[in-house]
Amino acid sequence: MKTDVDFPFLLQSFFSDRLMRQRQASSHTIASYRDTFRMFLVFAEQRLKKAPSMLRLDDLDTPFIGAFLDHLEKERGNSARSRNVRLAAIHSFFRYVALHDPVHSALAQRVLAMPIKRYHRKQIQFLTRPEIDALIGAPDQKTWASRRDRTLLLVAVQTGFRLSELIGLRCEDVALGTGAHLRCTGKGRKERCTPLRKETITALRAWLFERNGQPKDPVFPSARGHVLSSDGVEYILTKYALTAQQRCPSLEKKRVTPHVLRHTAAMELLQSGVDRSVIALWLGHESMETTQIYLHADLELKEQALAKTSPFGIKMRRYRPDDKLLAFLKSL
Repeated sequence: MKTDVDFPFLLQSFFSDRLMRQRQASSHTIASYRDTFRMFLVFAEQRLKKAPSMLRLDDLDTPFIGAFLDHLEKERGNSARSRNVRLAAIHSFFRYVALHDPVHSALAQRVLAMPIKRYHRKQIQFLTRPEIDALIGAPDQKTWASRRDRTLLLVAVQTGFRLSELIGLRCEDVALGTGAHLRCTGKGRKERCTPLRKETITALRAWLFERNGQPKDPVFPSARGHVLSSDGVEYILTKYALTAQQRCPSLEKKRVTPHVLRHTAAMELLQSGVDRSVIALWLGHESMETTQIYLHADLELKEQALAKTSPFGIKMRRYRPDDKLLAFLKSL
């Protein structure tokens, strides 16, 4: 049995065997891990003066990995959250190393002991109802693209779909009959159905009639008929957010992104009194605890709670009804 396996072989088998064959990881996960190791190998080549194919596991000790993570933050300008994503990919690889290369199990354990970096969690951004109306009303409806864009905005705000879920929608995923809904496959390949409101059903029905696509075609295609790119959706949102600012100036202080629209859908549900467990199910969250961020962000709920408390410095008195005879006289 071979006990010392070289690094290039391990890395290639990690992607082809562990990620693709065993875990059947999504294309997004594979792309994220691929980008991590491309940056890692370029960094190693510059620091160690070795071609990536000549690297050994002993070269990749914890001080070196720590230097790479610092490089991401200080030189590439990555946030602590992005740094943690890259470290998670490295952790995943070294878990594979621990199983398939016992000689380096001690190194693997040291790498796996490297902690994620804590960071300040900013309050989530979401749109208010006037801002939603201004954004959805921004497309002028005079062109094919503007009609597509308005429908896309309406679907995004109502469903709370992730960007990948939104651009991945196919015509066959839309059901507009009784119990109208959209089907999508989210994180972890979990399929879910999201019901639609009347205005969204009307917009989708009109758009799909104009779209006239085949079942496997994207609901929201590019001008060339292909799937919209992430950058394409970002451009659409930025474009109409600028237009909507003329009608709703408060949008000038907000950066409208697909995830902001996802947060907006969640806040709409929360403010309508929907239970957190239902919101988690609606958004496709792994845990109900994920929806806790919306409770922290909802100032209106906090104001309602404050209204139920008593002001300081005022003595509370027990309510006593008026005397029946005085009440009778008062009513005359």
